[in-house]
Amino acid sequence: MYQYTDFDRQFVRQRAAQFRDQLERFQAGTLGGDEFKPLRLQNGWYIQRHAPMLRVAVPYGELSSRQVRVLARIAREHDQPSHEVFQGAVAAQNQLGSIHLRDGKAIASRLPTGYAHFTTRQNVQYNWIPLHQAADVMDLLASVDMHGIQTSGNCIRNITTDELAGIAVDEVADPRPFAEILRQWSTLHPEFAFLPRKFKIAITGAREDRAATHWHDVGLQMVRNEAGQLGFKVLAGGGMGRTPTIATVMRAFLPCDQILNYLEALVRVYNAWGRRDNIYKARIKILVKAEGQRYIDEVEAEYRRIVEQDGAPHTITAAELERVSRCFTPPPAGASAHCTDEKVARILRAAAEDDVEFSRWIQQNVQPHKNPDLRAVTLSFKRLGQAPGDATADQLDAVAELADQYSAGEVRVTHDQNLVLPWVRCDALPDLWRDARRLGLARPNIRLLTDMIACPGGDFCDLANARSLTVAEAITARYQDLDELHDLGEIDLHISGCINSCGHHHSGHIGILGVDKDGQEWYQLTLAGSDGSVLSGAPVAGKVVGPSFAANEITEAVEAVINTYRELRQEHERFIDTLKRVGHDPFKAAANAVRVTTARTPVREEAVGA
Repeated sequence: MYQYTDFDRQFVRQRAAQFRDQLERFQAGTLGGDEFKPLRLQNGWYIQRHAPMLRVAVPYGELSSRQVRVLARIAREHDQPSHEVFQGAVAAQNQLGSIHLRDGKAIASRLPTGYAHFTTRQNVQYNWIPLHQAADVMDLLASVDMHGIQTSGNCIRNITTDELAGIAVDEVADPRPFAEILRQWSTLHPEFAFLPRKFKIAITGAREDRAATHWHDVGLQMVRNEAGQLGFKVLAGGGMGRTPTIATVMRAFLPCDQILNYLEALVRVYNAWGRRDNIYKARIKILVKAEGQRYIDEVEAEYRRIVEQDGAPHTITAAELERVSRCFTPPPAGASAHCTDEKVARILRAAAEDDVEFSRWIQQNVQPHKNPDLRAVTLSFKRLGQAPGDATADQLDAVAELADQYSAGEVRVTHDQNLVLPWVRCDALPDLWRDARRLGLARPNIRLLTDMIACPGGDFCDLANARSLTVAEAITARYQDLDELHDLGEIDLHISGCINSCGHHHSGHIGILGVDKDGQEWYQLTLAGSDGSVLSGAPVAGKVVGPSFAANEITEAVEAVINTYRELRQEHERFIDTLKRVGHDPFKAAANAVRVTTARTPVREEAVGA
């Protein structure tokens, strides 16, 4: 992973000191709330439904074990609300009641404290840190080269990438050096600190798009032209929210050394042309869709001005690329012998005899590696009793231990809210599996139905129209049988609590969107969305099934869709392929039939569990 330089480290610590001064002036009353708001946002601090929320930047998802331990310390010592704040939150959530399942069970809100949450942008969030402790937390983050800079506000946000970057077998080139160069270029960029709206960039160096680049304001795909020259396919104008839009191809090929010059032009035109009078029309996707070729032509013209008149000041030299690339030196190979295919097979057979679940874990949670002696292993943070992507302080400490013992001290946050150990020796897989299983992190459900994406929703977010975590738990509770999960195969289920789409419901094979009807929680169901992966096919927004479902109907509507797949699938046919082959109508009919047979008056007497 990237090794911070002395300049990087000094920069982050100076920023933490600046924030402490700003916070102290705000608390003393010499800095007004309106003046303090953009300052705290620029450092990752929101005010949410119950308490402040901190978003910590994890550039392109990479964390060291040392950083994970500090994240655990923050969760344990600082993600703790006052008694008054917590009781107020409990009372507010109790008003929402429970989701009632067909088997008579009811699932209410959980409001856990002392944990971190992994997001779909490979960041980490905390939901309970009191604002008066904010400066102490920023100092802790800075002590391990971390911060919250540009994780919020109308600026260029955290650069995301493929969690297998640098180790994927299908990689054209390692995107991480370019991701780091982009991070350095965009951080506190004086021209782009106050854009019309937030701006998100994703980059991938692999043939398979595991970074959902078509759904970003800018998506960058590393490619080689016929001459073998390395460059980027540049996409712009993707996004979810009220108007789900697939990105437009701006350049089929751009030489890689020109990427900063071109992005300078692209964002500059957006900054000048973007709508500032309407927050719903301010994203670049609206501009690209409205202007079409005119926007592309203007970006090209601005790019030519930067190159021809300004002297292409942001051209990435070979020396600069080499300097940054050296900061991504892979860890030493270790003392293990070369793992031949025969040796790997023997190890895995022996372990499978010890527990049949091991073979499933190998199939779902272990991926090939560019180094044949190594594997990439996903730790599943999708389990009953905890929200998708949540990790307690103790679990974070345990992950740090696993990273030190099995993965050269490195772990990565995935787009799907799990963690990956990227440097695991293949002969260590059985031991890692046993250790991870004891921690509850080895469930072999990666890419299966319960490996769902879900935003914090109405339990924490002030923008949400409905809860997403209760729905996620209800569905997880229904599909606990591993035989059934593996029989159903790979299914992307995504849940958002509001139209802002932080749960990426538009790109799910099954998408669930929380909506508000007369103060009640309702849920819209969509089908056949795609993030652009090989499994899902070309990127596309899912289609709405029909009118929204009541909270006590949505789980059974999902089950009706799944049961329809069972009935209609052909041998070895995956859910998304069956859906594409037979069309939406049978699935819509099954879901709508549930609406008729189960509609009932919501019950609101259950209490929130801490």
